[in-house]
Amino acid sequence: MTPAVTRDARALASAAAHTAGVGVRTVDDVAGIRAVADFLADVWQLPHTNPPYPSEVLHSLVHAGGAVHAAYGAGPRGERLAGAAVAVFGPPADGCAYSFVAAATASDRGVGFALKQAQRVWALERGARTMRWTFDPLVGRNARFNLVKLGAVGAEYLVDLYGPMNDGVNDGDESDRLTAAWTLDAEAPHSAGAADETADETARAAAAEIRRAPDGGPLAVRDDRRLWCRIPEDIVALRAADPARALRWRHAVREVFTDAYAEGLRATSMSRDGWYLLTPNPREEPRS
Repeated sequence: MTPAVTRDARALASAAAHTAGVGVRTVDDVAGIRAVADFLADVWQLPHTNPPYPSEVLHSLVHAGGAVHAAYGAGPRGERLAGAAVAVFGPPADGCAYSFVAAATASDRGVGFALKQAQRVWALERGARTMRWTFDPLVGRNARFNLVKLGAVGAEYLVDLYGPMNDGVNDGDESDRLTAAWTLDAEAPHSAGAADETADETARAAAAEIRRAPDGGPLAVRDDRRLWCRIPEDIVALRAADPARALRWRHAVREVFTDAYAEGLRATSMSRDGWYLLTPNPREEPRS
């Protein structure tokens, strides 16, 4: 890894934290890790006695060489925990870090980006070239953040990865996930501008519809090389209001993605109005 890449990554991480109005640092003390465990329990709507990542597990991950990053903002009683992220390393030969979780309070815009940039610096300083994590493909804001804001690629589609989940966010649904693969030593991507969005909408409008969605509208359209797939506007609200309809969306999108990934397409972008763009695998040569 060249010193310039790491230097630029540090500068971007510092700027991102400043923009978000937080300080981001690693934590390894008992009180700090307990606070992170409680914060993650709140995000996943679980009691502090049953967090998704217990504090003893977080301590073990840190002891094994991983890192717990925490973002702190100003609060009425001093520092306020505004976000957290956890990462470890994969097999040594892969040069890849794995992010278990990253979460921020909904009101703290920019905190998630600051956390990911801090994780990026930590991983680069230890020789990693890529970082991977999973996310729910039906949550559009996360897809746009991962694919557009960070420039990651949806490397694989995993069907019901965790099996049944009993937290307050995912109850009643199946746990399909996309694996985000983020190249850490690449230049920071520029978020899609108005011209890019317009060009994508124009191409999508000219594409042929191939599947209908559970709401009766188009689900998937394609041209000779690209495919677009629509997801519901707010899967979390839909899951709470109508779990059966949410599950129909899950199965419909799953069918599109599993077929597309078997063909060699990968999710590379997400529009503001909820359409994935899937293109030939950017890490492979085009098929003849």
